[in-house]
Amino acid sequence: MCGALLTACAGSGGSGSGSHSINVLMVNNPQMADLQKLTAANFTKETGIKVNFTVLPENDVRDKITQDFSSQAGQYDVATISNYETPVYAKNGWLAPLTSYAKKDIAFDQSDILPAMQKSLSVAGQIYAEPFYGESSFLMYRKDVFKEKGLTMPANPTWQQVADLAAKADGAKPGMKGICLRGLPGWGEVIAPLTTVVNTMGGTWFDNDWKAQVDSPAFTKATKFYVNLVRAHGEAGAPQSGFAECLNNMEQGKVAMWYDATSAAGSLESGDSPVAGKVGYAPAPVEKTKSSGWLYTWAWGVQKASKHQGDAWKFISWASSKKYEQLVGKQLSWSQVPAGKRSSTYTNAKYVAAASAFAKATANALKSADPDDPGVQARPAPGIQFVGIPEFTDLGTQVSQQISSAIAGKTSVEKALKASQALAEKVAAKYADK
Repeated sequence: MCGALLTACAGSGGSGSGSHSINVLMVNNPQMADLQKLTAANFTKETGIKVNFTVLPENDVRDKITQDFSSQAGQYDVATISNYETPVYAKNGWLAPLTSYAKKDIAFDQSDILPAMQKSLSVAGQIYAEPFYGESSFLMYRKDVFKEKGLTMPANPTWQQVADLAAKADGAKPGMKGICLRGLPGWGEVIAPLTTVVNTMGGTWFDNDWKAQVDSPAFTKATKFYVNLVRAHGEAGAPQSGFAECLNNMEQGKVAMWYDATSAAGSLESGDSPVAGKVGYAPAPVEKTKSSGWLYTWAWGVQKASKHQGDAWKFISWASSKKYEQLVGKQLSWSQVPAGKRSSTYTNAKYVAAASAFAKATANALKSADPDDPGVQARPAPGIQFVGIPEFTDLGTQVSQQISSAIAGKTSVEKALKASQALAEKVAAKYADK
């Protein structure tokens, strides 16, 4: 805790001490914790550039990044942003374009970045962020528990099959629940997996004419399914459980299944994981679509107001490089490599061997994700687990509070979606005539 506080304090004031110091604001995911461990002894030692990290939970870091970048305060040079924020920030003029840096930096090898990632982080032909790691979503399950209970995971499970398996796996071991599903409020928390369920069950936030569909039969069916499943067979404290909490539940043997980000597999299979070698990986469950996994990346963006853009690029080009992946593999473990962003990662024999349990499943999920056509009907904005418009940050967060309340049993799904529909209609009105 002291170490975390110190790094947070170190990144809180101005632009650091001297011209060779940058401030980096990032989410507190496991891959970022690994980065913190390796930066001083490697990047700083090689370049002389000191990196002051500020690390916060997902909801908090999003708020802080938005505040600093929107005001162009310049407090932070680099921040972790996603393929949702990148086009929004770029169009608002909050990000420094990185195209010229990437072209000059031959060793970085921009062409090795997966095409879907390059596309999602570029606007009008300009690169505005570089991926640290990429992810889709899939279903993780305890192979040993399934074997003991005589359960079989289908090669391409449907959501109803998953619900049936969750009921049978519930209580398989003392204190073990059938499944973990996010219930924590936040457009990047509960809304992410829920929206993929909505997509595959025939729903959408808005139809192609910008008519809000949040209380439609398909959206209601999907939300009821999700809420009922997590209430009946989900983790303890579901309304307060996000990615980090579900990861902990899976590692500690408190749940038999978990539907979430493919990036979680590296932690589950790491050397110190209690469940390493015990987890199986299946495609994201479906109903009406062939696939339903999301497409997401935690990427590095440089604030346009930064006075240290050159040093910021040096940090990004190191953190997102093949060289850094090799470093993680050698000093930590190959299963912990921040994958999902480079083609070469999946031809690296050492990585593929160490990540054999999930590498193929992750690659397939990334390839099948289609942000432009994730459901059964046309829609007016791209995005699988979000709607690619600036207003979705606020809309998704407000709706997530309603959904979380339904999971907690404080309101019904119908009431939650009725309130959410009114919010969505206000957003739709801004776009209906465009």
